[in-house]
Amino acid sequence: MINLYLDDTRKCPENFILAKTFEEAIFILENYKVNILSLDHDLGLDKNGNLRKTGYDLVKYICENNILVNEIYLHTANPIGRENMYHTLLSAQRRGFINKSIKIYPYPYIR
Repeated sequence: MINLYLDDTRKCPENFILAKTFEEAIFILENYKVNILSLDHDLGLDKNGNLRKTGYDLVKYICENNILVNEIYLHTANPIGRENMYHTLLSAQRRGFINKSIKIYPYPYIR
């Protein structure tokens, strides 16, 4: 199993694989078993100056496709983005869209 860190600017922590975009994260989630997923919300601009899909878009993808990971941490500095991601994940668990065994934390991974 791997650990996945979604962020466009921060340095990737040791023992994590870095995805800088929504699309890179989707590729990894679809092709590898992920133990820990750590999410940023804002992922910057594309080469044309348009906003890229966000960590919240990835959360919605996870919920729509019942992606299984063991733990999800939210390391974003965006407080509204953090709240949206956190409550969407919790709601998806309650409604059975994602596995109830996934541990969801509204703060960064620290070990």
